[in-house]
Amino acid sequence: MNSKRLMMAICLFGLMWSVPLAGSGNDPAEKVLIFTKTLDYRHESTEVSIVAISKLCEQNGILVDATEDSEWFRPEKLQEYAAIIFLNSSGDVFNKEQQDAFRDYIRGGGGFVGIHGASTTEYEWDWFGRFVGAYFAGHPEPQPATLIVHDTTHISTCKLPHKWTHFEEWYNFRWVDQDFNLLLTVDESTYHGGRHPDHHPISWYKPFEGGRMFYTALGHGEECYADKHFLDHVLGGIFYAIDRSPVD
Repeated sequence: MNSKRLMMAICLFGLMWSVPLAGSGNDPAEKVLIFTKTLDYRHESTEVSIVAISKLCEQNGILVDATEDSEWFRPEKLQEYAAIIFLNSSGDVFNKEQQDAFRDYIRGGGGFVGIHGASTTEYEWDWFGRFVGAYFAGHPEPQPATLIVHDTTHISTCKLPHKWTHFEEWYNFRWVDQDFNLLLTVDESTYHGGRHPDHHPISWYKPFEGGRMFYTALGHGEECYADKHFLDHVLGGIFYAIDRSPVD
């Protein structure tokens, strides 16, 4: 990490928010795994984002491991985690045994959070595409646009303004599976380069084969990881994935 990013990461520590945890103080803390392996494009924000999401979890009583090692995807290891966060992963990151381990983890009740580049991962694995709900196709240059909240009651969106202007790399998708619970769309009339003019989903969640899946296409640049609205959104997604309410 260069000095500029290191300083930004340190500054992020003071910007995180926290909420009360559910359950008693004697409850064992959940642990999540941040997975950042990239075999295609690697985001420049990766190091800053790991620090930010780790701190966000830790400030809310959630333990964190982070890895780029696909060998961690074996049944006995995955059992340690309440959820797995694909943080700007990309490419064909798993062999067949690792795919089976991850699928069995979800089917066993595991949680998943996909952030931004997670939809650029495992293009050739049909199950993963149906699980995440979309595959990335391309994007225009990063620019501000207006997000619209469609579910004001979900834990990942209840703190957001109904319309939210955000600077982002706006993903277009090869296809989007509409069999999910919609959280956010982007208004394509507020920026240039969108390819889904009538309906452009950005974030959604769903139960899937026994597990829980949350995805947001937000999270490209370093500035996201110091943005309170974005961090509120991601923390809510993590709480959904680990099946925990932030309040008693």
